[in-house]
Amino acid sequence: MKAVVTGGGGFIGSHLVDELLASGIEVHIIDNLSSGNEKFIPEEAHFHFADIRKEQTKEIILKVKPDLVFHLAAQADVACSVADPIYDAAVNITGTLMVLDACREASVKKIIMASTAAVYGLNDKLLISEEEKPDPVSGYGLSKWAAESYVRYYYQMFGLRYTILRFANVYGPRQTAKGEGGVIAIFLDRIKHNHPLIIHGNGEQTRDFIHVKDIVRANMAAIDHGDQETIQVSTAQKVSINQLFGMLQSIREAPIESAYTSGRAGDILHSCLDNKKARYLLKWKPEMDIWNGLQNTYASVVKHD
Repeated sequence: MKAVVTGGGGFIGSHLVDELLASGIEVHIIDNLSSGNEKFIPEEAHFHFADIRKEQTKEIILKVKPDLVFHLAAQADVACSVADPIYDAAVNITGTLMVLDACREASVKKIIMASTAAVYGLNDKLLISEEEKPDPVSGYGLSKWAAESYVRYYYQMFGLRYTILRFANVYGPRQTAKGEGGVIAIFLDRIKHNHPLIIHGNGEQTRDFIHVKDIVRANMAAIDHGDQETIQVSTAQKVSINQLFGMLQSIREAPIESAYTSGRAGDILHSCLDNKKARYLLKWKPEMDIWNGLQNTYASVVKHD
């Protein structure tokens, strides 16, 4: 079996590449390394330096003729999407269309697309299900929702099988503190460099933090399950930024300085995703709780990086 992973040099993509290779699958990576890192790419993988917006991406997929395409390449920085929505749309919409059209021409058996909780916007439900109507408040959420819609369109028009996975807030080793980096990566980077942690707003905003290893397991499960479904991958547990700070303080043991500042445009106050559908359709459940996940990531980033 052959698989293409777009964004395979990035945070989530590189972990997925490792697991695919361990499963005996031939892996081809398409990445322009705008947010990825070549040191994350194993020698066993076939690396193609390319931008998903360019015709070269289609040429690579047509030549490789993979069975599966995991589409993780994206512009995932909310602040960037607010400041430059044209670039955000070019990567997330035009880039996805390029990948989809290549899959159609190459007769790819299935595409597994990474999406995001950001499509829901300012939803005030305590636990958001897949039945909730998307209402994004950032360019990033909007462009990912549009990309999802094109994935469904390519199934309706051309029969390209798919599974869309909407991720909660992913964290873990290899995540950078810039670009798409989440709050955990940013906090750990500041701890590593002995800088105070900057908390936007009052710190009571909540997120559903899920470890990258659980995300990888969901992607692997989607190879054989969840056809033509949109499925949330989450812990279904909410954690506030203040609680997160307290846990990092306990792990560090030494005092950590913090500073509160104003909230940011496009940020969502609360986000927690139901994962019943993933448990049922993917036969998957999260295995890494936030405490053990933080310890694992802290050790990787602060102690050993």
